[in-house]
Amino acid sequence: MDENAPVFGISVAAELAGMHPQTLRQYDRLGLVSPTRTAGKSRRYSMRDILQLREVARLGAEGVSLEGIARILQLENEVVALRHRVRELEGALADELLNRPGRRVFAARGDGNVISLRAGTRAQRPTDIVVWRPLLPEE
Repeated sequence: MDENAPVFGISVAAELAGMHPQTLRQYDRLGLVSPTRTAGKSRRYSMRDILQLREVARLGAEGVSLEGIARILQLENEVVALRHRVRELEGALADELLNRPGRRVFAARGDGNVISLRAGTRAQRPTDIVVWRPLLPEE
């Protein structure tokens, strides 16, 4: 099951999170945990939402304010999104390396001049900086 699939109604989500449904409504209004809405405007919670609700409860029990909890959740969500983006970029880079061997490599000399190197060769001086930039896919 996809952890982001919105499958739980508010009563089930409240039971799974160990909270009252009114608490979930309040957290939704505050933007702490915002579930997906159906066409009829009812809330649908995912398993990820349930885990975030449990995290809200844990942090609240430790004395963290609602503003602090909101910031923590925002940062955690940003980390998840960035990790996903890194995986995408790693996959794209791996595909690029596999599909286009022998690409040109450039090095910058100490005097600022840029020289082209063949793939697999090294810059003549160990202080040279090697810069590699893949070409963007042709449109």
